Amino acid sequence: MSLPYQLDRIVTIAAPRETVFSFFTDSARWATWWGAGSTIDPTVGGRVVIKLPGNTEVGGEVLELHAPQHLCFSYGYASGKPFPPGASRVTIRLEEAGSATRLHLTHEFPDDASRHEHVQGWRYQLSLFSNAVLDVVHAQASDKVDAWFALWAEHDTALRGAALARIASPAVSFRDRYSMIDGTSDLSEHIAAGQRFMPGIVLQRRGQVRHCQGTVIADWAAVGKEGATIGTGSNVFMMGADGRITGVTGFWG
Repeated sequence: MSLPYQLDRIVTIAAPRETVFSFFTDSARWATWWGAGSTIDPTVGGRVVIKLPGNTEVGGEVLELHAPQHLCFSYGYASGKPFPPGASRVTIRLEEAGSATRLHLTHEFPDDASRHEHVQGWRYQLSLFSNAVLDVVHAQASDKVDAWFALWAEHDTALRGAALARIASPAVSFRDRYSMIDGTSDLSEHIAAGQRFMPGIVLQRRGQVRHCQGTVIADWAAVGKEGATIGTGSNVFMMGADGRITGVTGFWG
């Protein structure tokens, strides 16, 4: 089969390679980025089914599978247009990039028009893919956010340090109008200073956290001793591949 036209795309996802690869070998996870009803049989010769919007179905079969770094499958349209099953080939390679994963995608086509039609499609599809992976990695984002806010009322230095180690990277950064902090040690001391100068104030999350591509936004209120709200704002949390917080920027509102 001659496939002289090629589309290449590279994206980096802040997640472990094994987690990323699991979205190629588990039909439930495969469907999270392709669409309900999409399935994959993760064996060489196994059937690939992709359900696209508008009742468009793509079919193919697994040609090569080497966990956790390589997947190759044929790709074509059940209707036969713009090309039938087996008429193009998708190869995905995963390589470790520090704690993240670099994904290399190559889609080979029989003609240039088909290649051109799929450029934006793969931009879109790999964005869905990255979010599906990171939704799993950061499934406990709400708990991490709540633990972060609780830290500001924790007076015990040892307990505060242990909590920071669980939810934040050692080099975590914190920025707001009154803070320019790097590292858990400096952050713990900064929190203690806040307790001294603003005694009795606690931070409470308001509403649901919002997550996209490893960035989490959470609204908060600063509540005084008598339960009165004395300030509100939003925090932007940057999440790492291990699920811990790597940076926070706070906005007073």
